[in-house]
Amino acid sequence: MKRIFSIILLLCLLSVSMRAQERIILLNEGIWQSDNGQMTYFENGKVVSNKWFRDKNGSKLGDTPNDIIQINEQLIAIAINWSNIIQFISPDGKAVAATEDIPNNRKLCSDGRYVYVTSYGHECGTQDGMKYFTKGYVAKIDISNFKVVAATEVGYEPEGIALYDGHLFVANTGGYAFEEAHDYETTVSIINATTMKVVKTIDTGQINLYGKMSQSGQYLLINSPGDYYDIPAACIVFDCKKALSDYTNECFVRLDCASTYNCTLLNGKFLAIGSKFSYYTNDYTFDYNVIDPVEVMISQGASGIDQSLVGTVIQDIMKMGMPYGVYVNPYTGYYYATDAGSFTAAGQLYQWNPQGKLLGKHKVYINPAHFLALPPDGQHFTGIEDIYAEDDRFKDGKVYDLQGHIVKTPLRGHLYIQFGKKFIYK
Repeated sequence: MKRIFSIILLLCLLSVSMRAQERIILLNEGIWQSDNGQMTYFENGKVVSNKWFRDKNGSKLGDTPNDIIQINEQLIAIAINWSNIIQFISPDGKAVAATEDIPNNRKLCSDGRYVYVTSYGHECGTQDGMKYFTKGYVAKIDISNFKVVAATEVGYEPEGIALYDGHLFVANTGGYAFEEAHDYETTVSIINATTMKVVKTIDTGQINLYGKMSQSGQYLLINSPGDYYDIPAACIVFDCKKALSDYTNECFVRLDCASTYNCTLLNGKFLAIGSKFSYYTNDYTFDYNVIDPVEVMISQGASGIDQSLVGTVIQDIMKMGMPYGVYVNPYTGYYYATDAGSFTAAGQLYQWNPQGKLLGKHKVYINPAHFLALPPDGQHFTGIEDIYAEDDRFKDGKVYDLQGHIVKTPLRGHLYIQFGKKFIYK
């Protein structure tokens, strides 16, 4: 009887240990116009496949995938730029549908019912017919039928997009200024997500607001590579709440550091790895920073920037040939980054534990760039802001940091959890 009980207990322990906790989808861009984008699936310290989409569907992913988001429990969206496709898949990797009416698509966000997509293009097929634009636009896809239900013009070559308080915040680049008859953009367009009307346009004074934006509550981190000649790279910390109020002149702060590859940490700060390229020298220089958006806004950029990240994460990234992506798993706190190397051969995926210890390097595909963490087995996708709301450990009235540690002395302006909700200690 004891032997049977021991076997049952062992099987139970094996079952628990085998449950997938780290489940990461990584988009490898491949080489532009080569139609060789690939999807890596990484689970519990191992690369399961570097051609996961093909394994699951028997077909190519497409040309230059450049963003991925989870919409709800059953659906993920992928922007595949040069294939002009928004590909929808289930969390197990199987294709569900594709929207082909948004050429030159760039970045994504979602409210769970609609997906919002930025596009460099000048036309968009909607359920009401073809729409034409002088500049770029934002398209709205209804996931009940995967049709474009609206499209709204913003600035030239819009890039990053985020949702806050029912409004879309869109970073305009004007990135084709070097070859088209328009200037670089310096603006953030604000759209009412329900009506799809532009309600405000905020001029940051900084050109070329390029790449995916990281979001921490009401704050955004927006990168600017400059013009690669005389205007240097920089970044913008943007306060969405102030931008929607009457304090639009106080809603952003420009920082001299670049943030080309950035993500949101579990403590609400931003990790920003910035590459600065100059056509004068043909050289890259890099910035490696942790940015506290609350402190930056309070001090107007005088403080809130340092390299105080746990373990060896920043030091290990500094040794890379060409950093190409950074990410923190919002469910577990594990750190990830990629090295694109020469941009023409297989890159590497790095993984660190929440304490910043390097756990391993893994060969992936060409230009590994864009991450999505799937919920660990036994957990459910509820949106990043609600991860802690369902965990009873955080509902006892004590103050926790975003890694689940009790905080006896909270710091002003920092993000914490209490009663299952995030709040900023004041």
